[in-house]
Amino acid sequence: MYATTDGGVTAEAALATVSGFQLDEYETTVGRFRGFVTAWNGGAGYLPPTGAAKHAHLNGGQGLTNTEGGFETGWLASNDAAVAPTNDHLACEASATWTPSPGANESLSINCVNWWEAYAFCAWDGGFLPSEAEWEYTAAGGDEERAYPWGATDPGTENAYAIYACNYPLGSGSCLGGPAPVGTAAMGGGRWGQLDLAGNVNEWTLDSYGPYVTPCTDCANLDATSFRVVRGGYFADDEEYLLPTSRSDDAPQSRSACIGFRCARGP
Repeated sequence: MYATTDGGVTAEAALATVSGFQLDEYETTVGRFRGFVTAWNGGAGYLPPTGAAKHAHLNGGQGLTNTEGGFETGWLASNDAAVAPTNDHLACEASATWTPSPGANESLSINCVNWWEAYAFCAWDGGFLPSEAEWEYTAAGGDEERAYPWGATDPGTENAYAIYACNYPLGSGSCLGGPAPVGTAAMGGGRWGQLDLAGNVNEWTLDSYGPYVTPCTDCANLDATSFRVVRGGYFADDEEYLLPTSRSDDAPQSRSACIGFRCARGP
């Protein structure tokens, strides 16, 4: 996984327009994800309906425009086989936050979740994964074009604005703590109140990784490719990854302690 910076809106490297939407205040927690795991693995066996988790408020119900042609399909039945939120899979690394039974980790950001599981959770929860453009719009504060989600203040090393640089718990310098409880960096709220848009865990977005398309109006790269876009930086990243313009990518089947997600919803 790697990051690049595209210059962002200030440099007009890639012009994008997004219509109204809502983005969850917090990254999805272990406690919230537990309900989905129960539904998926339970006797009834939840499966997202075909076409679920789509931006149905756009283009007369057709969803986002696909930069490669056509519109957003929403969930496909062929995705079902890629979703396997088992205890073993969710314990992918030493800093995994999942526990088989409810415990002290319920308010931590869920990690070790692959892209399809994030997508399916958002369908189950009545939302959808945000597009890359929607995510960056929120992190940059829209037309305020913020240096960081909270503004221009340096993030510092006190975990006040962002959880990063292996400094959680404070002063540990070891990353042994992994992600923090959501909202721990309480001064790092964005323009519309979202917390942890920088640091804590990277967040899956809907898009496949590729060159930006300019201009983009309610669009996303929706063709299945080898990599999906993740945004926001995580608990071990350097400061440069906290910038709203920073892009990273990973394979959709990847399970990593550094990647979680949050859902978006219609206006």
